[in-house]
Amino acid sequence: MDRIGKYHKKPYTKYRRNIELVTKQGWRKRSVHAVLEIDVTDAKKLIKKYHKKTGVKISFTGWIVKCIAETMSEVKEFNAYRHGTRKIAYFDDIDVAIPVEKKFAGGDRPTAYILRKANEKTVLEINDEIRAAQKQNVDESTQVLGRDLSKFEKTVLNAPLFVKKFFLWIANKNAILKKKHMGTTGVTAIGMKGKFPGWVVPLGGTATTLFVVGGITKKPGVVNDKIVPREFLHITLTADHDLVDGGPLARFIEKLCNLLETGSFLEFKN
Repeated sequence: MDRIGKYHKKPYTKYRRNIELVTKQGWRKRSVHAVLEIDVTDAKKLIKKYHKKTGVKISFTGWIVKCIAETMSEVKEFNAYRHGTRKIAYFDDIDVAIPVEKKFAGGDRPTAYILRKANEKTVLEINDEIRAAQKQNVDESTQVLGRDLSKFEKTVLNAPLFVKKFFLWIANKNAILKKKHMGTTGVTAIGMKGKFPGWVVPLGGTATTLFVVGGITKKPGVVNDKIVPREFLHITLTADHDLVDGGPLARFIEKLCNLLETGSFLEFKN
């Protein structure tokens, strides 16, 4: 009896090795996870209304990025990095790293894109920037971080593994360098790729905070003391407990939930 059966092999590509290197950074952190369920019924209605009126489809992820950036600008403990062994650097600019999925070599691969100063941009500006990033062409040398790479970043991406590990070691000790090349937080939207009725708890990454947007589930909710159908979004917030304590975490969640539940920043002038 044949115990193996048919199979085929594929290379464990440089792209996958780069992803492995980044995700390993999360294992070294003492992370705390907050699993959230947020009513986004009103927000979805506003986005649908704008699409019907203008023909412009607003990125749901882009809107979430705006709400997160606004919250982080008020609770700055989440927009920080360790700098050396005795200092913490707190940043005013919220630079959000998001994955932008593209077709590459016959398959779909996420390209990391950093939305710089997301706290200063409108939902429409973030939406336009994401759409433009999705249209960029990528090749083997740009597939991980997109086309807007400095010579230094291109050199590191194409360098041997020990060079990449050395760069990450340096970046973990230098908050300014880390912010420049990796942003200050990460948002990934797994639930936007299809039906996904739940949460994902990530391994972590290079940023102090990471947000994983899961699926949306329709179920009963209470509005004005009445039970009505509502749509609930699942989000997992992962934060480095070395930098974020319970008090700031509670304030952050309260602020973020309020922005998302009320459909903030979606009342467009036109």
